[in-house]
Formats: sequence, C-alpha cells, structure tokens
Amino acid sequence: MGDRLRAVDLARAAGISTQQVRNYVETGMLPPVERTESGYRVFTDVHAYALTAARSLAAGHGWPTAGAIMRAVHGDDLETALAVLDASHAELHRERRELAQVLGMLDTLVTLDTPSTPTPTSTNRGGLRIGEVADAVGVRTPVLRLWEARGLLRPTREKSTGYRTYSASEVRLARIVALLRRGEHPFTAIGSVLTELRTGGSPDRVRAELAGRERELRRRSLTRLRGSAALDAYLGRLGRTVP
Repeated sequence: MGDRLRAVDLARAAGISTQQVRNYVETGMLPPVERTESGYRVFTDVHAYALTAARSLAAGHGWPTAGAIMRAVHGDDLETALAVLDASHAELHRERRELAQVLGMLDTLVTLDTPSTPTPTSTNRGGLRIGEVADAVGVRTPVLRLWEARGLLRPTREKSTGYRTYSASEVRLARIVALLRRGEHPFTAIGSVLTELRTGGSPDRVRAELAGRERELRRRSLTRLRGSAALDAYLGRLGRTVP
C-alpha cells in the first residue's frame, strides 16, 4: 500500500489540521486506516491521493457532492460515484444553457426602448387597469391573468375596488413577456429574464451582470475539471479505472 505516513504529514501537505484528517476518515472522505499495536493510525500514499481528490472535488462541486462521491468510491460503488459526478456536471450545463438563453432573449429587447405602440398615460388611480394594459400590449385580459398566475407580472390592487392596476414598469414587463411569447420562449425562461430585469434594470445592465456570471461559470467548470482529474488519479492508484 505504499510508505507509511503520519496524520501530521497529510495535514501539513494539505494545509489543514490533523483533526481534520481524522474527521475525513470518520466521514468516509478518506479510506479506513489500520492501526498499530499501540493504537496509532497508519496512513499511506493512498490516503494522500484520496485527500487530494476529496479537496479538489469539494473545490469544484462542494463538500456534500464530494462526500457522496468519495464514500461511494470507498464503498466499492464506482457506478454511484460516477452518477453523482455526472449529475453535478449536468447541473452546471443546465446553468450554462439557461444563461445563454437569457442572453439570447435580451438581444431581442432593445426594440422595446422605442415601442411602436405608445404606452397609455397612467391615470390618477396610480396605474393602468388590466383592460388598458391588454389593449396596449395586444393580448386578452385572461392572458394577463395567466402571466400573473405564473409569477411573471405583479400588478397591485386598488384598495377601494380591488381592481388590478399596473405601474409603468409592469406595463413594460408585460410588453417584454408578449414579445418573448410571440417568439415561443417558455415561461420558465421568460421568468428568468424578468427576474434579471427587475433586479438589474435595463437590458444593457443585465447583460453586463450576466457576463460576470459567465466568467464564474467558466471558473467553476475548470475547477470541476481539476476535481475530476484528481479523482481519476485516485481511482488509478486504487486500480479501479474503467477500460
């Protein structure tokens, strides 16, 4: 199994405490250890490989996922370990796809800055009623109610009548929903766009914010790649490589 190592040797190499090394053994992040007759734990280079793999996986996938992978490996269940790894990569792929979808839809919104149909002027009620918004947007009132039910629009209610009223910003968002639905974009994706616009403001500001998210996704992807490489090296040391 290789040369013997002390817990302090592993800890020093990883920049952690010896107690953390012991915790990793107890939680299954590291394989079981043998003990000498006097009760001292015996570590080997296998534990060093495992520690590198565990910490690399945690850096990219988080500790819960890393723990599930390492425990499956140490339970001789490689299929489960690979399934957990694949699921984590798939989640990152889903985030990347949704981000690209939102960015693509934002490119279609620049025409809304100069809409061909002017927005009616709000009355002293504090906003437009649903029929007025339906006329401005070009849809029927039940459609606006459906968009509200799906969480896309957030009209307020008049205290005296209970009627829905839409602020100028909500009317603009209703235009955006109408535009994107005409392009057959799904409600879930439209909801993501509206969330970004509500927090970020203009499409240009949102696009700049999403560019930062793209960079973060790239960083996470590379970190996960390094984690997978460390896991592959550990599996190779265990002789559990897949042909």
